[in-house]
Amino acid sequence: MARARTPSSGELADAPEQLFAAEYVRMSTEHQQYSTQNQAQTIREYAERRGIRIVKTYSDDAKSGLIIGGRMALQQMISDVESGVAEFSVILVYDVTRWGRFQDTDESAYYEYRCRKAGMQVAYCAEQFENDGSPNSTIIKSVKRAMAGEYSRELSVKVFAGQCRLIELGYRQGGPAGFGLRRALLNERGEVKAELKRGEHKSLQTDRVVLVPGPDEEVQTVRWIYRRFLKQGRTESEIATDLNERGILTDLGRAWTRATVRQILTNEKYIGNNVYNRRSFKLKRKRVANGPEMWIRSNGAFEAIVEPKQFQKVQAIIAARNRRFSDDEMLDRLTRLFQRHGYISGLVIDEANGMPSSGAYAHRFGSLLRAYSLVGFTPDRDYRYIEANRLLRQFHGNEIERVIHEITRLGGAVDRNPVTDLLTINGEFTASVVVARCRETSSGSLRWKIRFDTGLAPDITIAIRMDRTNTDALDYYLLPQFEMRSKPLGLAEENGLMLDAFRFETLDFFFDMARRVSVSEVAPW
Repeated sequence: MARARTPSSGELADAPEQLFAAEYVRMSTEHQQYSTQNQAQTIREYAERRGIRIVKTYSDDAKSGLIIGGRMALQQMISDVESGVAEFSVILVYDVTRWGRFQDTDESAYYEYRCRKAGMQVAYCAEQFENDGSPNSTIIKSVKRAMAGEYSRELSVKVFAGQCRLIELGYRQGGPAGFGLRRALLNERGEVKAELKRGEHKSLQTDRVVLVPGPDEEVQTVRWIYRRFLKQGRTESEIATDLNERGILTDLGRAWTRATVRQILTNEKYIGNNVYNRRSFKLKRKRVANGPEMWIRSNGAFEAIVEPKQFQKVQAIIAARNRRFSDDEMLDRLTRLFQRHGYISGLVIDEANGMPSSGAYAHRFGSLLRAYSLVGFTPDRDYRYIEANRLLRQFHGNEIERVIHEITRLGGAVDRNPVTDLLTINGEFTASVVVARCRETSSGSLRWKIRFDTGLAPDITIAIRMDRTNTDALDYYLLPQFEMRSKPLGLAEENGLMLDAFRFETLDFFFDMARRVSVSEVAPW
């Protein structure tokens, strides 16, 4: 099909020849009026009145309009438009809010501008103005964009206020219960209906969730952890080793670490307190840690499984241990650690008692390598990477398990090859998970290399870029088979447009896609 000509401003209403169009629909979880079916009906009526033929549909289901990340259809549409492969010359959208509720109105205008610059006309079918570039339409559109963003801000405030009220009433708001606890579902009369298992959610608006003690053996293990820490002076690492030797697993079915033991020792839910808003992630902005003065709490909301006096003693010990160190104190402790082991690494630092974390050293001195040099340690390659490699292997396995768990929870089916770790999803397409280590150049820049499993030829590669300390995921790249190559793909901190189009902060978009999409729909990426 040849690409149709591009209409001039204001030409949609009385086009002399048939135009080809693509429709873009988006539904979050707001109202039924914004279902994709209702949007499509209005768009098609608009197109029929103007003699426009719709040849392509781009649909983002259950996607927030606050950011473009995760909105695969919108990104694909813009990519098609700018690459010149689009076989249409008009984009039809239900209204301004379906294009997006961006908090910065300039961002919304920017994406529309990219389409118009490539020769596309964008029409909002349910609005009372023609998007013809006239002063009136520009002003109205700007106001509509501001109103769309303000709606999200007001809704966020109302939702947060409602959640805070429920917290103060003693009800749980999201998140797994944790080891030794379980989530109980209450009806509107406060009666226990059932226990919610991991991944299950309430189905009625009037139901509420509270925490209750878990199996007796888990409760006794939690109390044992506190006794070992207080009465025997055991560290978190030593307690984790003891638990692993006893064959006890965490609530996720994994081995214990210093961090998981520390979570047991520091979370107020074990003394029955309901605490909320420790961290904020509002309107899809960067997650931030809030000070205690911003926390919302309800003390004694649940049945405690640890004595409050015990808990307070533990917090006093940890607070004294975690006071802010000066640069000289940090380097002195690092020097002693180096002398004791003969070498140092991120893992050695994190597992040592009484030490600031490796992330704290990297932040304070610019990088771990800089901190090492200040205490006279020049890492040998083996020493630098042996623990990091082990952590990355463990991280890789955990990420694969998370992918399987989330897709299964959403109703999909996953088959994992025990030898290659290749995932076959819904019996329709395959996916491979690869981890890209972060490396710091001599100039301080960050670099990553993605090595593809070309021998397995998966339909999709989920590439995980690690953060500067190689302890957590920085972001994710979803790369189709046609992006694969025999040589590693080198990435910098900022990359090209097409690669950025496949970059995402979380894997939620992939979990949803894997539940619903077949190979035939994935392959064209």
